[in-house]
This record gives sequence, structure tokens and C-alpha cells, in this order.
Amino acid sequence: MFAQRYILTWGDNMINSIWADTSAFPEFEPLASDCKTDVLIIGGGMAGLLCAYLLKQANIDCLLIEADRICHGVSRNTTAKLTIQHGLIYDRMLHRFGVEKTRMYLEANKAALMQYRNLCRTIACDFETKDSFVYSIDQPKKLEKELNALHRIGLHATYADQLPLPFPTAGAVCFPNQAQFHPLKFAAAIAQGLPICERTVARSFDGHSIVTNRGKITASKIIATTHFPLFNRHGAYFLKLYQHRSYVLALTHAPQIDGMYVDEAKTGLSFRNYHDMLLLGGGGHRTGKQGGCWTELERIAQTYYPQARETCRWATQDCITLDDIPYIGQYGAKTPDLYVATGFNKWGMTSSMLSAMLLCDLVQGKKSEYGPVFSPSRTMLRPQLARNVLQSTVHLLSLSKPRCPHMGCALTWNGQERSWDCPCHGSRFTEDGTLLDNPATGNLKHK
Repeated sequence: MFAQRYILTWGDNMINSIWADTSAFPEFEPLASDCKTDVLIIGGGMAGLLCAYLLKQANIDCLLIEADRICHGVSRNTTAKLTIQHGLIYDRMLHRFGVEKTRMYLEANKAALMQYRNLCRTIACDFETKDSFVYSIDQPKKLEKELNALHRIGLHATYADQLPLPFPTAGAVCFPNQAQFHPLKFAAAIAQGLPICERTVARSFDGHSIVTNRGKITASKIIATTHFPLFNRHGAYFLKLYQHRSYVLALTHAPQIDGMYVDEAKTGLSFRNYHDMLLLGGGGHRTGKQGGCWTELERIAQTYYPQARETCRWATQDCITLDDIPYIGQYGAKTPDLYVATGFNKWGMTSSMLSAMLLCDLVQGKKSEYGPVFSPSRTMLRPQLARNVLQSTVHLLSLSKPRCPHMGCALTWNGQERSWDCPCHGSRFTEDGTLLDNPATGNLKHK
């Protein structure tokens, strides 16, 4: 075992999450030769690890492959909140899906949270029970509607008007007894003894086989947990998803707020403590577009916490679906034995567990009562679809260079992170063209 620090440097700044800097992982060998397995999992983030863990617990033969190191991607950059409160979504869901499906979404996430709670009883991962709050700066009506929606689906939530935040609000919806933890300490613990091959890159999919850079793997069932799905020929995920970046500063000499707080507005702030640090999140924007980034968070910290000191900073990237619900289930209409988990809409920790529980059932031929809610084949006819198509069209027709190798969109320069970012699907590259984030699978080609 060894401690792995995931550090990206540019200018005079050092960018690394507190989770990556305080965790130790086992190292796994690459795939040695062609092989067969009952269930193959592609992608070693939290969702993939949990799939492998639950399958092993069920005595199912499985193998997980990861292109780099496990939890070297988005999972290391989470704010690590374990909650069934995913913004002010339940009122919107009632209008879109009705009471039954909204309640099923809630119950599925409750089950995921309970599974974490049970596992963390025996894993040293700084697990803490905390209340969760979604606040609004100036929209009290939204809070009222959300509370009414929660009452309709049978969830007890409360209104809070006194918040330990450094600015006035219209109040918040509070979910009691949610949780937070150290995600990489948890992931390192469950990874022990799992069948994992690192530095094994999936190149192509053909029915029941995956060709990798190390050999061919044949499997009865295949699960893709690669953040953004890799196989473009199935599922139309390049239309159903876009990616969103958000930023975090870890501050010492800042207050203890004893809870998890997030703004209902997309461009708002989030707050939680980890030990003596305050994790201040925000500055978000669609990948490839302009946003507040760390500059906005620096201004907030200087304004409200002038005595605070920054210990580290990092950024993360989330896949956003058309309707606020993840895609978990059969990958596409013509791939009965290929499954996917993606589109966690900024709530990756709870959604990772939910995905693992649901997919573990599906690959064993069991029906899940929650399956229809998360089915990737549900309707695409949502307003966000038109916005995604427009973005792709604009950047496909742009004559600027460089171009993303994923589907050919023109990239934009991200000055704060010094990266080339794709506004269409969210791939990112370093200044010299090295791949940072998928769905692209290779580096930029310089001409």
C-alpha cells in the first residue's frame, strides 16, 4: 500500500483535493492476457468499485478494469455528501412524473444512504451524520413548494430560517440525519481484495467482448461506469448529457457550520466542514463555457471569511441529464447485456451506491421496483435536449481549432485551469493536448 497524491500544478498554484492527499490505495496489476468473466465492469470510480464490491458479496464472478488508477477521476474531487436531498427537485419531479415515480426515486436514494450507513459502521472513513439544507437567497415560494411536495410523498422535512451562513437568505429546506464522509478512505477499504486490473483501457465493444490495450475480455454481462459513457453507437448519450464544472476551496480559520448547505440556484454556493476546514464550493459553469471558477470563491472567502487561509483547491465535473434523474440500466435498446450508470447530476456519492444496488440486481436477472424510474430508455423529450443539440451544432460548425477527438467539436480555452474544454460533451485536455476528462478516449492530435 502507498499514499497517492493526485496533484495538478499550473502557475504558482497547486490543485489537489483533500481526499486524494489523505488516502492510501492498493495498487493493482494490468490485465495480463485474454480472459473471461461473468460480469465485466468498466471504470474504477466509486460507482464501479461499489458494483464490484456488491457483486463479490453476492458471489458473482466479476472483473473491474480501470484505464488509470482506481478513483483517479471524478470520485476524488467530490464534496462527499451522502444525502437524499438533491436540490429542490421533488416539486419538479411531481410535475414531471407524478407521485408514484417521485416516491420511488426518494425510496431508492433512502436505500442507498442506508447501505452506506451500514457499511461505514466497520470502515474508518470519517463518517458523520449531518443535517442537509437547500437554501434560497430570494425564492421563499420555491422552498414552500418543495416542502409541500415532500409532504405529498411522505417525507418529513422542515423549514429553517436561521442559518449559519455569512449572508442573508430566504430560509432553507432541511433534511435531518443525512451524512458526509471521506470518500477515498471508504473506497480504499472496499477495494481490498476485489478483482481489479488497473491501466487497462477499453478500446472497443462487440456484443459480449471488450478489446483493451492489454487483451480481450469476454463477459456474459458488461457494466459501463466510466462517468460519461464511451460507446457512441448506442444510447444517444451525446445528446442526453452535458457536463458541468464546479470548484472548491478548503479553508482553515473559518467557522464550523455543523451541516451541509447548498444553494438551490445553479450558480450558488455550497458549504460543509471536514475536520477544521470549511469546504466552500461554487463558481460553476457548463464545461467549455465561462464561469466564476476559483476567482469567485476567492472573492467570497475574502469578503465573508477574511481571516481564513486556503489549504487546497480543486475542481470537479458532473454529467447532467435531461430531467434531473440518473441513467441507470440497459445501455441501449440493442444492447441487452450491456448496462450503464451515468448522469449523477452533482450527487455522485449517493447515486453511485444506488447504481451499484440496481445494476447488481439487473445483471442477476432480478427485477428492481426502481428500474423504470432510472431507465436510460425513458423519453428524451425535455427542453434540455434542444439546448444540448444547439450547443453541439454551434461548436461542430465552428471553424476554430483545436477539435475534440470525441465527435469533432471545437474546443474552448479555460484560462483558470489552463485546459482545452469541449462545450458539447465535456472532454478536457491539458495545454499540450493530454486527455484529462472523457468521453474522449485519446489525446489531441497536433497538426
